[in-house]
Amino acid sequence: MKRFYVLLALVAAAGGGAMWYSSHRKPAPPPAAARVVAATDGFRGYTLGVESAPVEVTEYSDFECPFCASFATVQMPVIREQLIAPGKLRWRYRDFPLPTHRYSRYAALAAQCAGEQGKFWEMHDQLFEHHQWAQTGKNPRSLFQDFARAVGLDLDKYDACMDGQRYAGRIEASVQEGEAAGVRGTPSFYVNGRPFERSTSDDFKALVDSLTKKHK
Repeated sequence: MKRFYVLLALVAAAGGGAMWYSSHRKPAPPPAAARVVAATDGFRGYTLGVESAPVEVTEYSDFECPFCASFATVQMPVIREQLIAPGKLRWRYRDFPLPTHRYSRYAALAAQCAGEQGKFWEMHDQLFEHHQWAQTGKNPRSLFQDFARAVGLDLDKYDACMDGQRYAGRIEASVQEGEAAGVRGTPSFYVNGRPFERSTSDDFKALVDSLTKKHK
């Protein structure tokens, strides 16, 4: 099956719109020897916010996706300040690297290896805030090492993690989870398990306020 991109404009009801980055998730399967085996450690993604928050958002994202980068750098800081910090919302990040992106799994692996040292969100921010790497088409290994250095990682441990592909199975498990949930593009959001097709901080605030009132 041929791979192709589809750009859709999802117009939000309350003004503004969200761009959705999509790609078919059923390319020709790789040879069996190259196929990544999903991990079975039960890892469910890195989170922000308190466990007691009444609303949880699961985000499926691709570090190479430009619209994911836009969301992470423009909308997410407001969501963190207005909804996550006050305990109204809990955020869960899941990897969903698109097959048409050459280095998206490698970037996801970099974030997972940073997470091994307690720095997942710091690496997440580096990958999205310095998103020029995704447009160059060049191998980002050395640049990602710079990011790792910037967030204070032990580089020897980071390199060993990357070279050993330690969390490749965990990333594949996240992809399979997303496919089972119906994810077809990035970023995709699920609020308390239900799809949510808007992506501005105002959209999330309105929804959280509404769900919180119902919860009370």
